[in-house]
Amino acid sequence: MLQIRPVSDLRNKFPDIEKIVNAGEPVYLTKSGYGAMVVLSLEEYSKLTDGVETALDMADRLAAESSTRMSHIQSNCPYHNKYSFLFWWQVLPILLQTALI
Repeated sequence: MLQIRPVSDLRNKFPDIEKIVNAGEPVYLTKSGYGAMVVLSLEEYSKLTDGVETALDMADRLAAESSTRMSHIQSNCPYHNKYSFLFWWQVLPILLQTALI
């Protein structure tokens, strides 16, 4: 079941949230009725990011070895088909946000 809690529960009911997160479920926190953040276990977070980190590391290695710049489609990256949806809809906004900070 989807767990949506007010952000105040993070302080007031931490053991309850910790139990849910340690069971592998995310907890969505709201502030003033709007989504504010998601709490995940380290294991669940790693599942989301490991493939992306591997693909970014591969892109860094390819960029260091060559002066030619390619799009993700041209690179023949073995992760392209598996992670292209993940990249465009989850990773790209994060990269853009990081670049703007």
